Amino acid sequence: MATNDAVNKRTAIGRPSWWCPPGRYGGQASSIEVAHPWARATPPGAGAGGGFVTLTNHGDGDDMLLGATSPITERVEIHIMEMDGDVMRMVPLPGGIELPAGESVTLAPGGLHLMLMELGSPIVEGAPVSVTLEFQHAEPMEIELQVLPVGASPEGSHHEGGHPKGAHDHGHAAH
Repeated sequence: MATNDAVNKRTAIGRPSWWCPPGRYGGQASSIEVAHPWARATPPGAGAGGGFVTLTNHGDGDDMLLGATSPITERVEIHIMEMDGDVMRMVPLPGGIELPAGESVTLAPGGLHLMLMELGSPIVEGAPVSVTLEFQHAEPMEIELQVLPVGASPEGSHHEGGHPKGAHDHGHAAH
């Protein structure tokens, strides 16, 4: 994923429609900053889709992302990608993601991410997806994931993954 400087240099004339500036969401002050929330469109029949975002903890103490909810599905899980021999597998993180004080954590393809499970309909390019993030200490925060085309990334490249064909074991639609 491109750094903020690289994104800012590349988009100095105008911001692409998917770009969401860093900000504090939820209608009240929070120690958690959200930057660049996005998802990929899913093809018809896909059972799941991924959500990605950078979270920065500006608070004095550690926090945790415990979970998320979305009106487009009854279940959102936190996952990480891990190697199991020569196969990349998605593993749920039911305990959440640590957000150390003063640090940023990026949820991105091939690593930590939100998984919108059991989709009733596809995630549609250009139609933002509302997600409420739930933290251990900070108040719940509603964000909108900007939806990019299938296979796209905010920096305009396509996620190839760098893994041999067939090496992913998602158990459902790729994200």
